Amino acid sequence: MKKILVNRSKDLQTDIDSYLDRVEEGSLIFFEGVKCYLRNKMERFDRLYSDISLLETDADHLRRDIKRKLYTFMLIPEARGDVLGLLENLDNVIDIAEKVLEQFSIETPEIPDFLLDDFEELADLSSKAVNELVKASRAFFKENKIVSNYINKIHFYEHQADGVEESIKRKTFSSDKITRFSNRVHLRYFTEKIASVSDEAESVGERLSVYAIKRGL
Repeated sequence: MKKILVNRSKDLQTDIDSYLDRVEEGSLIFFEGVKCYLRNKMERFDRLYSDISLLETDADHLRRDIKRKLYTFMLIPEARGDVLGLLENLDNVIDIAEKVLEQFSIETPEIPDFLLDDFEELADLSSKAVNELVKASRAFFKENKIVSNYINKIHFYEHQADGVEESIKRKTFSSDKITRFSNRVHLRYFTEKIASVSDEAESVGERLSVYAIKRGL
């Protein structure tokens, strides 16, 4: 019986690693998708949007399977709620990233040339915040004491993203190159959507820091 439980624990860890791989991949696809849209590489953008949609669905299935194993085999009962909470919150991050590309696909916003680099930087910073969140999550399962190192990096990238977000908004509403107010509002909306990925990464990181403290007690 003991060996069976050990094997199932190993299987669970493998599943969790696979889930975190998908979150990390989702953040990379998100960044590449936004970058391709900005560079008018629409055929590749469409493929990336399809990829992240499939990835989000696959991650959902894997998360449910992990939940089933946690309860069926009574694994890590002392931290089960925190693990499930973390996985569900990470799912929100993937979902938001997927929705951003979906909105680009549906609404096809016109991004002025003078804002292209700023939008790309914002997407890059949001993606990096998610990558640090994934590292923090891996540490939670394997080396809990260094979780805070990655949480600090999430805060850094989210703060940088806030700065770029504000800069884009100021440029958008002060530039005479954008003549229609509706276009300004549209750009503000997409700025906030891209930044919301880093915002969510920070929010999940805050919850994770609490889980890590509890495990260290």
